[in-house]
Amino acid sequence: MITILIADDHAVVRSGLAMLINSQQDMEVVGVAADGREAVELAVKLLPEVVVMDLRMPPGENGLVATARLQELAPQINVLILTMHDDEEYLFQALKVGATGYILKNAPDFDLIKAIRTVNQGEPYLYPSATKSLIGDFLRRKNKSAEFESLALLTEREQQTLRLVAMGYGNKEIAEKLCLSVKTVESYKSKIMEKLQLKTRPELVRYAMKKGLLDLEG
Repeated sequence: MITILIADDHAVVRSGLAMLINSQQDMEVVGVAADGREAVELAVKLLPEVVVMDLRMPPGENGLVATARLQELAPQINVLILTMHDDEEYLFQALKVGATGYILKNAPDFDLIKAIRTVNQGEPYLYPSATKSLIGDFLRRKNKSAEFESLALLTEREQQTLRLVAMGYGNKEIAEKLCLSVKTVESYKSKIMEKLQLKTRPELVRYAMKKGLLDLEG
């Protein structure tokens, strides 16, 4: 039997959720709370396996604060955030403070039941659009990391050469500015193109602009 605590500031919602959950043969609501503070107190006392937690419960303590406190006091309890907020920032904050799942209040009843069973196993549950948000954020971070790492592949001299090439200087002018031979400059340019996997000068210029290299003072 999965024991569950419901935390929501609306009595009607608490009652409706309790009826739905108790109708399942493998689930039992062992307590209800009207805000985060009460939810934490009851959870520590009753030790349910899952807490279904609303995000905003004015004027009391919100679900994010309560989830963070539960992680400290009873980390074995899995928290499923049930909210009306389809917002990336709320999602990321909820996962950051330790929530195991995140589902919207307008989700079908069977999705909520599935979510409870999933988080009870300690496995994460996210509604479909939330999954897309997380994947998108991961890819954005990955791309930023890849871009940073690509620039880190270049030596200081190569970065200086890259900047001057992007600014339109020729090999001879670059050689004079960096006190190098023209042959060395040509070698640097070849290495830069190879390391960054670029083939044309316009690509190199766009890369330099994206990296902010053209914003640096000479």
